[in-house]
Parts: sequence; C-alpha cells; structure tokens
Amino acid sequence: MRILAMRADRPPSNEAARVTSPPYDTLSTAEARALAKDNPLSFLHVSRSEIDLPDKTDPYSDAVYQGAKAYFAKLRKEEHLVRDSEPAIYIYEQHWRGRIQRGFVALCHVDDYENNVIKKHEKTREAKENDRLKHNLTINAQPGLVFLAFRDDATTADLLSDGGKGKPLYDFTDENEVRHVAWRVIGSQVGEIVAAFARVPTAYIADGHHRAASAYRAAKKFKADNPNHTGNEPYNWFPACIFPASSLRILPYNRVVKDLHGLTPEELLAKLREVGRLTVNANPSPELPGQVSVYVQGKWYGLELEVPAAAANPIARLDATLLQDRVLAPILDIADPRTDTRIDFIGGIRGTEELVKLVDSRAFAVAFSMRPVTLAQLMEIADAGEIMPPKSTWFEPKLRSGLFVHPYS
Repeated sequence: MRILAMRADRPPSNEAARVTSPPYDTLSTAEARALAKDNPLSFLHVSRSEIDLPDKTDPYSDAVYQGAKAYFAKLRKEEHLVRDSEPAIYIYEQHWRGRIQRGFVALCHVDDYENNVIKKHEKTREAKENDRLKHNLTINAQPGLVFLAFRDDATTADLLSDGGKGKPLYDFTDENEVRHVAWRVIGSQVGEIVAAFARVPTAYIADGHHRAASAYRAAKKFKADNPNHTGNEPYNWFPACIFPASSLRILPYNRVVKDLHGLTPEELLAKLREVGRLTVNANPSPELPGQVSVYVQGKWYGLELEVPAAAANPIARLDATLLQDRVLAPILDIADPRTDTRIDFIGGIRGTEELVKLVDSRAFAVAFSMRPVTLAQLMEIADAGEIMPPKSTWFEPKLRSGLFVHPYS
C-alpha cells in the first residue's frame, strides 16, 4: 500500500463536536435537516446542503452543489476548518458500547484503488457516484474518509499503540454516544508508518465504496485536464481511516418484506418447512451459519438452511445468498433485491426490536433477522474478486465527516 501524510482541513479541537457530522449517506434529508437545525457549524451544511434550501429541492440540482461550495468556503473563512501547519498521519480511536477500534488516518493512492491493492466487495450505483463526484469537484476537496480494513501485523500494531499516547488532539462524544479520540503523528514516526504500510499487501473497503469511486473518478478528470500530470498531485490521493481487521465488528443487515406474495402466514411457514428445518420461539438473533430468524404474525421462527461445502464459491455460502436463493426469490418472488420495492433493509444498529415494530405495525408482513457477515468472509470474497449481495454489511460506529478533509489544492 502507498500511504501519505496529509495536510488536512480540520476543525479546532474545541469545535470538533459541533463541526463534524455523520456520513452524508447515513441520513435522509429530513434527518440531516433536523440534526443541523440549531447548529450553523455542522458539516451537514456542506455534505447535505439541500437542507438549507426549500423542501422538495432536487438534491442533485446545481443549487445544492453551489450551496455546498459556499458553506465550505464559509467554514474555512471563519476558521471553523483550519489547514494543518504540516502533513501528519492521525491515530483515530472510536469508543462505542464497551468496544474500541483504533486506526490510522492517512492518504491512499487512487492507483491502489484501480489496481486492486485496495479491494472492493460491493457494487456502486452510478447516480450516487455521480453525486459525490460533482460534490467533490465543486468544493474542490474530498470531505469524507473511506473506511478500510487490513490484516493485522505486529509492526503496525506497535505503531498504532505508540502513536496514540499523550494528550489527544480531539476527544469528544457525538450525538450517538460514540466517543472520538485522535492524536496527531508528525516527524520520524510518519516515515515509519509509511514504510510499514509499504509491506501491507492489500486493504479492503469496509465502508465508503462510493467515496472511493468518486475520488478515483475525480483523479481521472484532473489527470486528463493536466498536461503536466506526475501522479503526485493532491487529487491522486484520498483520505481514509485504515483499521486492523481484528478491531472491527460487522453488524447484521436484516430484511423486511411488505407482503407474502399472496400467501397466508400459515402457507408461508409450510413453504419454509420445505426448504429447511423450522422451529418455533427461536432466538431473534441467529448464531450459526445457515440460520435465519423469521418474524411473522407475532412470533419468531428459526429457519436452518443447508450451507454449501467449504469448497463452494464464498458468495454461495453467505446467509444472505441462502435466504435470497431459497426463500426470497422462489417463495416471495423477490428476484432482484437491489430494485424490488417490496423489500427493505434494516441496519443491525436498530436491533431486532425494529423488525418486530415494523411487522406488528403492518407496514411489513415478514422480517428476516440475519447473522452478521464476518471480516474473514468479506476479505475472502474480495480476494476472490467477487461482489457481495446488496446490503450485506453494516459497520458501526461510522467515521465522522468534516474531521479530516483532504483539499485538492
């Protein structure tokens, strides 16, 4: 891997809690507007600038991108975002629900993205790519961190520990009760970290496929417009937080379906018994491969599906694949979960209580609680050059936007 220290635009230490925000794609417009309503410093005025325009404004209109540019300039002019005095790598730590994950914030090279040194496991949507591309080009910066994972090694573990000592640069708690702590690393330690990552063969995008793809496309455009391109210009790099895989945990991504495709609940249960072993009063959170918990008509059922042999394609062994191929498509007629409006996906952070609420309210007819994908599965699939089913992974906590912004000039 090629990494580089960055001269970030970042908030003063005493303003980080007010300036930084959740990633742009984790909130609806209404949620973003409510969160930023009484906070003129919130980075949501940049990342979701439609919140400052009239209701029902097209979020892809020129007015939205120009509004982002103006607000970004305002935050910089008023020194709520200040350019770092010299390049640095940061140690970024998140505390949430009794767990700590700690990683390196640095710049990664778009060539590593293109050449699959940085591996993907998810398809991107062109509309979302185009949106972030236009946003980044308009504000002339990459404002959101890409969330990367790599296989642990002793050298980086020591550097991660050594870099996170002494008084932190940031220490604040966000609106979701996540504590964010960061230290600034400069001097000789930077070279040691860069050298250590030069020996890391690959990293994996955990979260932020659209951020990475838009950074890559921005670099291609800048390159095409620059006859003196060298490959070292700021636009060739994008900001990321790179975590050792052992520190991360993936939450499940559950499914809810609006109707039973003409079946009664009893008929659905009968069909489920034909494809697997069905038990009553099951644990809402399945624990073993091939297990899915099903909530219908006020009860939890456990469905055990046969898992293909270890030699099979790693995609075929995923619980999401088993559910799709044996239940959602043949029984409920959901052929393409990416486009079918009858299915929705509920992040595991909301808990199985949210599934019960949605079905009991009759907004949905049935819910499927999934076992979370493991980091080992994610890396195996990415190594095989495969793409995971949609909505397979939910990483929590999220990285803050506006904490370390990478300007293109």
